[in-house]
Amino acid sequence: MERAKILVVDDESLVRRLIARVLNSEGMQVSEAKDGPEAIRMATENDYDLIILDIMMEGMDGFQVIQELRARDVYTPIFVLSGRQQDNDQVFALGIGADDYVTKPFSPSILCAKVRACLRRVRLSERESDSVIQVGPFTYIGEEMRLQKNGKDIELSSKEFFLIKYFLNNIGKVLTKEQIYQNVWGDNVVGDNTIMVHIRRLRSKIEDDPDDPRYIRTVRGVGYQFVVDPQDE
Repeated sequence: MERAKILVVDDESLVRRLIARVLNSEGMQVSEAKDGPEAIRMATENDYDLIILDIMMEGMDGFQVIQELRARDVYTPIFVLSGRQQDNDQVFALGIGADDYVTKPFSPSILCAKVRACLRRVRLSERESDSVIQVGPFTYIGEEMRLQKNGKDIELSSKEFFLIKYFLNNIGKVLTKEQIYQNVWGDNVVGDNTIMVHIRRLRSKIEDDPDDPRYIRTVRGVGYQFVVDPQDE
């Protein structure tokens, strides 16, 4: 099996070396970038399976890197590293396209577990890439990582693709947060803010009125349910 390629972006060389040493020990191939512009150049010129990105960097910070990469249609999964634990920072990072948020100081074993889980999900999606799911007004084209509603493309982040695919494969089922964590993130180490932000972002893209969702319904105290009305079938 080809070694997973990880790009680690941090302006502290000690942090980069720590992460590289841990991931190398797991058989992964690690490249390093010391700042935002270098990260953008490397991520656009090379194919990586995952980017681990520090937020607090001199000059171009991690938020700007995420926005620039997504603007350039680079949808490689991104894990954010930050010494700041404020909820609004996490919500903002996830909202602009990050896939996970890891606070410093971090546990190398937990980071490794999250990385492995992310890679499993990506490879599973690649194995199922030829699948086409048609539900109501939605068409999920796995081979092209595309979602259409009534024939029009909807731009999604990598994590939103996994999330909508899981919903479309489980129409009408009430899915607990734990089930969503396990099947979309590949683990159970995800905070409530993470899933709430991704649900909100997905609703803003597929719902006619995100404040009164028709498709992704909240089941209070349990989780979420994806519903398609019979007339849409």
